[in-house]
Amino acid sequence: MAMAKSPKLHIAMFPWFAFGHMIPYLNLSNELAGRGHKITFILPRKAQSKLQHLNFHPALITFHPLIVPHVDGLPPGTETASDIPVSLTYLLATALDRTRDQVEAALRTLNPDLLFYDFAYWAPALASQLGIKSIYYCVVCAAAVAHTPIPAQQGSKDCRQLTDVPPPGYPSSTVVLRPHEARLMDFMFAPYGEGITFQQRHITARTSCDAISIRTCQETEGPICDYIGSQYGKPVFLTGPVLPNPSVEPLEDRWAQWLGGFKPGSVIFCAFGSQNVHEKDQFQELLLGLELTGLPFFAALKPPTGAATIEEALPEGFQERVGGRGLVHGGWWVQQPSVLSHPSVGCFVSHCGYGSMWESLTSDPQIVLVPELPDQILNSRLLAEELKVAVEVEREENGLFSKESLCDAIKTVMDENSEVGGLVKKNHAKWKEALTSQSFLSNYVDNFVGQLQGLFDQK
Repeated sequence: MAMAKSPKLHIAMFPWFAFGHMIPYLNLSNELAGRGHKITFILPRKAQSKLQHLNFHPALITFHPLIVPHVDGLPPGTETASDIPVSLTYLLATALDRTRDQVEAALRTLNPDLLFYDFAYWAPALASQLGIKSIYYCVVCAAAVAHTPIPAQQGSKDCRQLTDVPPPGYPSSTVVLRPHEARLMDFMFAPYGEGITFQQRHITARTSCDAISIRTCQETEGPICDYIGSQYGKPVFLTGPVLPNPSVEPLEDRWAQWLGGFKPGSVIFCAFGSQNVHEKDQFQELLLGLELTGLPFFAALKPPTGAATIEEALPEGFQERVGGRGLVHGGWWVQQPSVLSHPSVGCFVSHCGYGSMWESLTSDPQIVLVPELPDQILNSRLLAEELKVAVEVEREENGLFSKESLCDAIKTVMDENSEVGGLVKKNHAKWKEALTSQSFLSNYVDNFVGQLQGLFDQK
């Protein structure tokens, strides 16, 4: 007698209003829809047009747009983190929280089986009230989750003064913030929404859910994920990296022609994502470090703080010195996967945001890391210290890097006679082969779907 097939699930997705969160949620949605499950994706109205082309299953993935309410202090029309500087995201969190009534109305009408969320700390209580199972889905590294102290375990509402970095019992000695970097965790205790801190927001979101899910894999962060499960007393489901299908989009002619003028593996590509903005002195130090290598380079960067354009912030005489071997693009956004797959690109200098981390691992260029934020630093330590597939640029204790330290890191991985460069290249090739295996990725998602169905069956 044939076994009955598991019923298909209806899943609502409600990620933080940032493309670095919405895109991974949509990548996961595509995987789930590809297995026949129905998805309702709740998102800001204007974001829909920018994500529509990434919806590969429009018959099963439906966008439900929200009207993002105005909050005093936010520029008119703000709907996503890309619309504002990082310093204003705490106000965007207030705007997200004020969509609660809209989200509740949508959930009452849609009646999904599961709700995925991250920054909406009130989502699990709402889901429980409506008889919906809630999943806290984290799209940053497990180490970043584990580094958030849990006040209830310390007997304190604010454990700023009790926080150890890394926290007690944390299972890795390498994927850590160093003592002088602990100050970067201060943002957790600042307001992030109305009457709530960043720390309180995420602790509440994780302690109230039915399960925690993380976009990572056992092979890279298994012990850390086990630690998280023990700390929160929750099942922890891993989706794997949930990488989108390799891009077949051709590279823009202007970039393809420029890159085509250099020999294979010789170009440095430098990109720092949509939100990282350097101070002017570090921006210039970065460009001077690229210049110092003597190699061709393509940098896609946002203008530094206080500058309206890239051109006005360039070091004096920079363009005349680098000539045609250096290209600095101020639009910051380029087709990063397509650039990384170009045969002329031999090194990727990155801030190591989580998306860029996986893109670097699944591409051929050598990896040099210049992280800024705590989660980016932890990603960097995973790649450089744990997996040994990259080199992190050395910094002073004040957090600043020099043009010499950047140049040294790049030359370390680009020099064919470098022992370190040879080691990271060998390790990188092994990880790329594993991560790009279709069975590796599909097995993770298949197992994840089984865990979701088991959770739903507990109703």
